[in-house]
Amino acid sequence: MPVNGWDAETAVIGLGAWGSAALWQLARRGADVIGVDRFAPGHAWGASHGGSRMFRITCLEHPDLVPLARRSAQLWRALEHDSGEELFVRSGGLLIGPPDGPITGGTLRAAEAHGIEVEILSADELGERYPLHAAVPRGHIGVREPGAGIVRPEASVRAAVALARSAGARVLTGSRVTDLVAVPGGVEVVTATGTLRVRRAIVTVGAWLSTLLPRLPLETVRMPICWFRPATGTGGDGGDDSAGSRDSAGGKDFGLDRFPVFMREAGGGQVLWGNGRENGHDVKLGLEYGGGGFRPMDPEDTDRSVGAEDWTELARLLAVCVPGLDPVPARVAVGLFSRTPDGQFVIGSPDGDPRLIVAGGCNAHGGKHALGIGEALADLATGGETRMPLDFAHADRFPA
Repeated sequence: MPVNGWDAETAVIGLGAWGSAALWQLARRGADVIGVDRFAPGHAWGASHGGSRMFRITCLEHPDLVPLARRSAQLWRALEHDSGEELFVRSGGLLIGPPDGPITGGTLRAAEAHGIEVEILSADELGERYPLHAAVPRGHIGVREPGAGIVRPEASVRAAVALARSAGARVLTGSRVTDLVAVPGGVEVVTATGTLRVRRAIVTVGAWLSTLLPRLPLETVRMPICWFRPATGTGGDGGDDSAGSRDSAGGKDFGLDRFPVFMREAGGGQVLWGNGRENGHDVKLGLEYGGGGFRPMDPEDTDRSVGAEDWTELARLLAVCVPGLDPVPARVAVGLFSRTPDGQFVIGSPDGDPRLIVAGGCNAHGGKHALGIGEALADLATGGETRMPLDFAHADRFPA
């Protein structure tokens, strides 16, 4: 029942990676909070899916992201402890490319500025230690970050929502929010089935943010994600029935230990990313900067069909960079993310109005920061300030 005309102090709208973390953080503080989502927790319609997301501390996208990543790592351990699930797998990570390139150069600058432990490998050393990466040019290097690894997005979302519920949060799923109306002292959250009145709303709807807040310069982008299996004759499927062959077919040759999470400059401005088999998933790979399947997309378009344009450019790179994989993917999926003009997040209250807190513009690299951002959103909702330096991501940085 509403109290003094309000259904809750805070509503978190959108329970993906960022929203579920905010809901968990608010509920564990004893806040009066309600979470709203049009889908079930851990769904595959936005950006928080795919079985794994890269985690690294050496954030090359902005220097102020390093403290946020460090805090997220701490909170993932807390989420694992509270949920009893393994959600963060440290495998080490590789950043490969020319020393002055955007990937390895940016990684080295972040490591030096923040005192992050890394190991520099020559092309020859990469070939010896990680032979599944082929044809690394002699002038390129590998930067290995021992603390990097993968986080499991769907499992993390479900764990955060479950813990929030157990701490007293209310959760409404199957509820599409169609409008947000500022009223004296709060916000009306309009859904297809009714209206919620709350003191403030945290809006973390990912690819749908521009539909609720069209003033923000956000673009929804379609991103293909592919999974590959070892090629026949490389220790993958189709070998004889010996114990060694069965081990390889089970994925050990391309397991996370031998093929850890990575980003690699592959020439022509393309960056290849991915990670080895783990937790029942095949080798996951994709492109960082476009490709045939990347294009703006209406988030309300439910057509997630895939075609050859979603993987042919990627397969061309694999033939050179990772020749041990079958060039035809075993599975292809489509994710959506929101993109900003400067490639940075949008976090804060537009026009300084504390009734509305937005968080979006993940630019396809927000998964690793999810728990730190959730904590920051809870801080904004309860005290108006964050413990992390997030001024670079403020919603009012764009001209009206």
